[in-house]
Amino acid sequence: MGYTTFLLDLDHTLLDSDRSESLAFDYTMRSAGINDPDTYVDVYRKINLELWARVEQGELRPQEVRTLRFERLVEQKKIKADPLQMAEDFVEGLGSNGSLYPGARDVLDQLSETARLALVTNGLSEVQRARIKRLDIEQYFDSIIISAEIGAAKPGTKIFDIVFSELGSPPRNEVLMVGDSLSSDIRGGQKYGIATCWYNPKRRQLDIDLEPKYEISDLYELLKFVGL
Repeated sequence: MGYTTFLLDLDHTLLDSDRSESLAFDYTMRSAGINDPDTYVDVYRKINLELWARVEQGELRPQEVRTLRFERLVEQKKIKADPLQMAEDFVEGLGSNGSLYPGARDVLDQLSETARLALVTNGLSEVQRARIKRLDIEQYFDSIIISAEIGAAKPGTKIFDIVFSELGSPPRNEVLMVGDSLSSDIRGGQKYGIATCWYNPKRRQLDIDLEPKYEISDLYELLKFVGL
């Protein structure tokens, strides 16, 4: 296989984003005076997924999602709260909560000794930068690309153009895109002509017409791609 460069997603790949989001949402709703956050979480998640799907399609900028998801939640559920303040609280909560998946740091330690790593994430700058700093993982990466900072998102090609430029244009046959999202990570890598590895710990079935080159359920499986 001989991969020398790994492009790694952050949310749901290295980071337990579900836990981060749950804690942040609970904090946000309680700060708004709502004591039963679970009543609203399913509606929020549906809104959020729909908006990020539009980001992937190039219809919205990542920064627009920041407040729009709470504007829609407030409107749909008739909540008496300020969506701007809710957005602020949520961003703070996302940056402050969530841990790396078990083994993720060890995998980064070992991979970074033999390959170049880049973090390529669709997300808000203030959230992802806070997480990266808190988790102390910046030192593992030769490049960190956050969609909101560059105005482009996976699966578009621009975000890959930028990371390849920062890495000195490595040969595409030596680069592996690793992520949990079929629609952004796998589709994006395939569109750019690089190998893809679907991180699928829950062993979900393929639900769209894509065939990743590799599929793993444990991050330690990445080590085989560098002969470890």
